[in-house]
Order: sequence, then C-alpha cells, then structure tokens
Amino acid sequence: MTEKHTGTYTETYDVVVVGGGAAGLSAALVLGRARQRTLVVDAGEPRNAPAAHMQGFLTRDGMPPAEFLAIGREEIARYGVELVRDRVVEVARGEDFSVVLADGRTVRARRLVIATGLKDELPAVPGLAERFGRDVLHCPFCHGWEVRDQPFGVLGTSAKSVHQALMVSQWSKDVRFFLHTVAEEELSDEDLRRLAAAGVDVVPGEVAGLVVEDDRLTGVRLAGGTPSGGGTTHARSALFVAPHAVPQTGLLEELGAELQETPFGAYPVIDPTGLTTVPGVWAAGNAIGFAEQVVHAASGGYRAASAIVGDLLMTDLDAAAQG
Repeated sequence: MTEKHTGTYTETYDVVVVGGGAAGLSAALVLGRARQRTLVVDAGEPRNAPAAHMQGFLTRDGMPPAEFLAIGREEIARYGVELVRDRVVEVARGEDFSVVLADGRTVRARRLVIATGLKDELPAVPGLAERFGRDVLHCPFCHGWEVRDQPFGVLGTSAKSVHQALMVSQWSKDVRFFLHTVAEEELSDEDLRRLAAAGVDVVPGEVAGLVVEDDRLTGVRLAGGTPSGGGTTHARSALFVAPHAVPQTGLLEELGAELQETPFGAYPVIDPTGLTTVPGVWAAGNAIGFAEQVVHAASGGYRAASAIVGDLLMTDLDAAAQG
C-alpha cells in the first residue's frame, strides 16, 4: 500500500526489520513465509565482518560470514521480502510506527524488529585493530579450535579478563595473561589460585604493541621500564582480548524501551520471544546481549517473527470481530 504523505510516498509494511544480520534475516525469512509484507533495512555493518569464517553453527561451520549473509538475502527475496541498503535515523510511535531512513524516505510499519547489534571497541594498543578477527581474537568458542595448541596471550583490560584467560586454557596449555592495565592487586586470591591451577602465566606490565612478521602475529611486546623487565617480547601467535561492547540501542531508547544494565552494557528488557517493553517492538541478536552468537541470533529472529505473526493475526481477528 502506498499513500501520499507530506510530499513523499510512504509505504506501509506489516513489519520493518532494522538490521540485516543473522537475527534480522532470520526474522525476515519467517515473516516472508508467513505472508507478511516485510522490509529489511540493512546498514551493512555486521559485527563479525572482520572474521574470515564463522564456527559452531550446525551445517554452516566454517562458512565465511559474507557468504552466509548473501545466501540469507537470496532466501528472503524468494518470499517477497524487500531489502534496502540504508540506515534508520528516526522512529516514532503512532497508530503505526513511522520509520525514517537516511535517504529521506519514510515508511510505516505495524510492528518492528530491532536487530541493530553492537559494536566492539578495542583497547588502544598499536596494531590490535588491524589484526582483529585474524590472530587477535575475542571468543574461544568462535576461534579457539583454529588456533588450538598455539602460544596464546590474553590482554587484560579489567579484572574480568581473568575469566577469559581461564577459558582459553581449554584450547592451549601455553597461555600468558598480560595484565596490561590491570593492577596485580586487582586479582583476588581465588583468581590467582585458578590461574595457577590452569597453568596460566601472569605477566605484569603494559603491552606496548604487537610483533607481526609475514602478516602473522609472532609476539606481544611490553612497554619499557616495568619491574618485570619491561620492553621484552613474548612469542605468541594468538592474542585474545575482550572488546568494550557498545550496544546499538539508540532506536530502542528513542521508542522508550526499558533497558537493564549488565557487565557488558545496557540491553533491552525482553520477554522470551524478544518483545520489549514497547508494545509492537521486538529485539533480537546482539541488540539483546553481548554473547549472542550467530546461531543464537538466528534463533532469536525466528522466535520474534513467529510471535509477531500471531500478534498481528489476533489483532486483526479482534478488530474484525468488533465490527
């Protein structure tokens, strides 16, 4: 349906999905198959873009993320789902939702799925960002098998980095925990006992940079002047780091959705289907949490979409019954 609206044409959809990653495309697939007129607005900034492959998704293990998304776009097109490469810059609630795109177009939607994900902010260590997703890694479940039994480093950014150092010891018995900006006194007795039990070496001192040879990480270099003999280089071929998560919740906040604080940022309060505290607005994927892997995101998109199909049906049936 198209109608004239303030000098531009405003199309009305059953559902607008904001975000074209695994969560958004999964939701769109289910919605398209349920004969809901659906628009996906994709800004083209998937969180896993730096990674060459994605792992742990049954039947898709090892698939490049770009290939996964390309297949997903082809699948939703079969069911009449529209996809535009654009960004949503404004949303507003009314009888329906008004969705303004960066190109100036406004569309309307009866329901929304927010699948805008999050951004990873890396510590300001020279060379870190350039290697991220290659041999600078954040998730052992995503990449641990590929670097198994190699010399690992773990970059400390807070006392919570101890957990990461302990986890990666499942994939290598040669792990060094570089405290970097973490003071030794921040580690509890329990932390130290567990690190020792896991065979993780604790290395005080700030990390100054990485050593890269032939386009491969070969070492982690400490800053000079540290009590432990700073300036030294530790031979490492994989470095794990916990990025600072920045949830992309701007649209949810604009709509008035309630957020809850977590150790990894503020995320929307949702029910088991992904419904937020704003009627008619669902969230899925990394928009709801830091640890949503691709397989989780796809599942969340499916759950949200199936709930929306039922919600729209009951709304229309109730309206018809009331005359």
